[in-house]
Amino acid sequence: MKSSFNFNSFIKNMFLKVNWESVLQHVASVVFQLILLTVVLLLINWIGKKIIRHIFKTSLRNSKTTFSPKKLDTVYTLVLNIFKYILMFFWIYAILSAIGIPVGTLIAGAGIFSLAIGLGAQGFVSDMVNGFFILLEQQISVGDTIKVNAVEGQVTYVGIRTTQIQSVDGTLNYIPNRNITIVSNMSRNNMQALMEIPISSDAPFDRITKLIEDTNQELDLNELKITKKPSIIGFSNQPDGTLVIQIAAYTKPGAQYNVKNVLLKKYLLAIQNDGIDLPK
Repeated sequence: MKSSFNFNSFIKNMFLKVNWESVLQHVASVVFQLILLTVVLLLINWIGKKIIRHIFKTSLRNSKTTFSPKKLDTVYTLVLNIFKYILMFFWIYAILSAIGIPVGTLIAGAGIFSLAIGLGAQGFVSDMVNGFFILLEQQISVGDTIKVNAVEGQVTYVGIRTTQIQSVDGTLNYIPNRNITIVSNMSRNNMQALMEIPISSDAPFDRITKLIEDTNQELDLNELKITKKPSIIGFSNQPDGTLVIQIAAYTKPGAQYNVKNVLLKKYLLAIQNDGIDLPK
């Protein structure tokens, strides 16, 4: 009982010896510094983003610029990303310093801790290095349609850590840059639209060929974004033995799917209107 009384007295004396006014003043000072720091960094963030946006809009309006709009969009998102990480670093560093943690001493002295952080950051560094070379070699740009591994879609964002690809169904895929090894970019060169029309072995080939050529003459190449006029490239046998006639056209990137659907419909309609039966 006596021991308990002494312990309680000790706690009471320690509590009374604390200068609570000084403690509260220190806490209030730290809180004020953190609030002021956060407001200042938010202001810098707002001003910085407006300046960056203005610079890139000016570059886009400048007809003498050597950058394409897609390339400017890519660099713009990358610069914003780097700017955000720099501000975040200073914010965390300032918070730790404000509450009295010697960040510089910890980084310099904690060898094992630094090594652990270094090992954990290998993936992050790999993402940045791979992302840098992807941009340097202009492998992809915002707005490009690409395929990475099993993911195919339009690039919506290229950052220092991840690349975002939106699939046709709307799914937004986040891919770490270190996982991007083989990139299939379908937005750099003219794309091929290949149409295959099934025909029977006793079909009137000359009539079908003329119908296809007549249909090609009526096409609005500019409206369909066709860069090379459709032409018959020959005949082919499908794995099931079906004979098909193949027509190929070259289009601007992304237009090949619409061209394939439009032309195939026109060809089939012309052949059916001429009374030629096609295999079911």
